[in-house]
Amino acid sequence: MAFLARGGFLPVITPALMGSGFILVGWFVDPLFGVAPSLGIFMLMLSAFFANFWRDPDRPIPRDEGIIVSPADGHVMFAKRERATGRRPSNDEMADAEQDELTGTWHPEPCADVLSFSTEQRFEAVPEGEESDDDVWRIAVFMSPLDVHVNRSPIAGKITRMEHRTGKGMRRGPFLPAFKKESEYNERVRTLFEREDGLLVEVMQISGALARTIVPWTSEGDTMRRGERFGMIRLGSRVDVRVPANRFKPCVISAEDGDKAYPKGEFVQAGSTILYKEL
Repeated sequence: MAFLARGGFLPVITPALMGSGFILVGWFVDPLFGVAPSLGIFMLMLSAFFANFWRDPDRPIPRDEGIIVSPADGHVMFAKRERATGRRPSNDEMADAEQDELTGTWHPEPCADVLSFSTEQRFEAVPEGEESDDDVWRIAVFMSPLDVHVNRSPIAGKITRMEHRTGKGMRRGPFLPAFKKESEYNERVRTLFEREDGLLVEVMQISGALARTIVPWTSEGDTMRRGERFGMIRLGSRVDVRVPANRFKPCVISAEDGDKAYPKGEFVQAGSTILYKEL
């Protein structure tokens, strides 16, 4: 059972103790013209904010076969069928690489096996009628500052790759608002999960305008249970999940679907909500 995520105890308990101290000083010693109790109330409010931010509730994890659960809490921004149009180049391919001011260097061909996700690839939406077995589905989940920020494994399997990326020539950033589609090239951590049957699922933790710290709790080679905690993003942002389109279909409502009941997209919970079902 968990109440606060890792690293949350001190940010919560410190302002709580300070706030209690200021209120006790104001009550029994001297209110200092109301400054002491005001500071006490402010610090207690700050502690409550941090407690809400670092909360880490237990979740019921579905046991169904052939499903992929959400790695994050938040609203579904979009669910898109995509195809790869490029990949990060090797040293030998730099001469033929394409340069982009924001997103960096790309080789104009995707991986030989697109669904291996062996390196970061560049994707575009697939026009209707041009679908292929090499396509992927991508679901993007927007995490607001009020959502739970702990991320969970979408499948049971092993982490085969985990890499940190920033914008071209940047040590950190960029930090565009996470609700914008362009934020996919913000500072990010790409994690690849592999199931026992060889299925690969790519999860991208993306920083936002406020959330500038992605904290992995796991590393390459770790074996994860479905719904197990593997990291968090501090202060809200976005998490994208890519899966093979020839094996899965989305089963959530996105903001782009135009459903009046879900103007912001369906709200999903990490570890509990099913994002994809096997065909």
